[in-house]
Order: sequence, then C-alpha cells, then structure tokens
Amino acid sequence: MRSWSSGKLATVVHTSARLLRLLSLLSSGRSWTCPELAAQLEITDRTVRRDIARLRELGYGIESTAGPWGGYRLGRGSRIPPLVFDDEEALAVAVGMRAAALSGVSGSDQAALSALLKLRQVLPARIADRLGELDAAVTHTPLPDEDQISPALLLDLATGCRRGQRVHLTYRDRGGTTSTRPVDPYRLVYTGRRWYLVAYDVTCQEWRTFRADRVGGVTPTGQPVTLPDTPDAADMVGEGIARRPYPVRVTVRLAVPAHEARRLVPPTVGAHRPDGDDATIVEIGGPDADGLARYLLSLGRPLRILHPEEVRQAFLARTEQLLQDNQ
Repeated sequence: MRSWSSGKLATVVHTSARLLRLLSLLSSGRSWTCPELAAQLEITDRTVRRDIARLRELGYGIESTAGPWGGYRLGRGSRIPPLVFDDEEALAVAVGMRAAALSGVSGSDQAALSALLKLRQVLPARIADRLGELDAAVTHTPLPDEDQISPALLLDLATGCRRGQRVHLTYRDRGGTTSTRPVDPYRLVYTGRRWYLVAYDVTCQEWRTFRADRVGGVTPTGQPVTLPDTPDAADMVGEGIARRPYPVRVTVRLAVPAHEARRLVPPTVGAHRPDGDDATIVEIGGPDADGLARYLLSLGRPLRILHPEEVRQAFLARTEQLLQDNQ
C-alpha cells in the first residue's frame, strides 16, 4: 500500500511538471503542432492531446487550428488561471508592480500593492533576494516637501492591514517627536501624493491617520484584533488633509448638492457639510487670500463667501478685473 501511494504521488508530480512545461511552450507566442509538442516533451501525440484538454479545464484558453499547418497556441481563457513565469519574468513583473505602487499610475496603486504583496510571498528566495537588491539600489524622485518611503516598509504596512493583527508602530509626529505605540492597522490610502495608514490607536482609543513617510518601523505582535466601527478610510484621510493648518481658511456656500460639491472640491481640498438638499458648506484652506479667490473663481459655480472678509474682498477684486478685461 505504501509503495502504491508513493508511485501514485510520483506520477502526479511528473504529470504536473509536464503540464507546466507544456504551458511554458504554449506561452512563447508561436503555434505548435501536436508532433512538435510531443517531441519537445518526449511523450506521445495522445498524451499531448490529453494534457491540452486538462489545461483547458483549468481555464487556459488554448486555441487550435486544423490542417497540416495548424497547431496549438495560448489564447484568452474564460477566467484567470495560474500563471507560469521564469525567473526574469517574475522579477520584471515585481519591478513593474513596485513602480505602480509607488507612483499611483492610473489609480492602480492599491491593486498593484496588493498584487506585489502576494507575489513576494511566493517568490523563490533567489528572486526575492534580487528584488531586495533592486529595492536597496533604486529610489524614486520625491516632491520637494515629500520624504522617501521604502517599498519594504510599504509592504510591512500592507501586511499589517491584511493580517488583522496589532503592530507596534514607530512614528515621528509633525513636531519631530518619535514614539512607539500599539496600533491596529486597517487600510492604506494613497492620495496621489502620499501614502497614509488608517489605524486604531490603542493608547488613545481612537481612529487615526499616519503619514507613511513618517513611519520608522513596524513590529508585528501576532495578536489578532477585532476592529471597532471601521471608518471610511479614504474620507478620513481626505478630511484630515483638508483640515490641516493653513495661513488662510475660507468658508463658502456652494449652490450645489453635496455630491456635486465633492466633485468640484475634492475631500483632500475642502471639508464639506450639506446645507439642505441643494447647497453645501465647504471650508477650504490656502496660502493667501488671493490664491483662494482664484481657486473659487475657477469652480465656475454660484457661491457665497461666508468668511473671512479678506477673501471676499480678494474675490471681488478678481471679479472686477475679469469684467474690465472683457469689456
């Protein structure tokens, strides 16, 4: 019985290896005849046809054409099957996802980060080491007021969110003070400029946002947690950015419903609250009164400046100038 089981296991392993090699050949882009595949794999034509059928059952869209010049090639499947990469292909995919995760290309940063996290967990050590060497050697160019954040740290934060376990977060606040605190990670949010971690601060017993570029380290505790009343992470980050200290703040009443106001003034720019069904109160910060006046004019919607007076006067001056220029 033991001998039969060992033999059966060896057969299964051999068949799986053969299927992967067949898939690799079909992935080359060319069309293969049945005899060509049989010669490459050192099997019979009948086994080739049987293996092709198995791959199709797994979801691989293998196309076939009849005739003396026909053959098999890999096309589109009905669902996403497992992929087979060689070392260089796996490294190239990881590098591409790393770049997308750091740059937020086409809004795909969250998906790229999740995919990179999954890929790095299954990469062979030899490829993971090469990717680590690349991470150590390559940096991206930050904005003038943006600190660097390493891909490894970003993945540590993503892992904490995904596992639902408490971590000890080493963090430097706005004043430059560094501390280590227990937090329960929830979500990573990318605003198009910076990464933010939304987590439950165990010490303060409240939800907080943490700039990822100020995180000095993440130490897992292995303690599973149940998160209380999880917030909308994107809204929380947006409101936090909109309410940060500015030299000048203006409060306006836009004559549009709340959903339209949020489209005109993103949550990262202004804090919103409905004022009936057809109007919204928005608070916006800026460097000076004239800059805020120019921004309000660019909205192209009816509005009333509630305060302060300096922004109202700057807005009127800008409006009068536009009327004079168009006379």
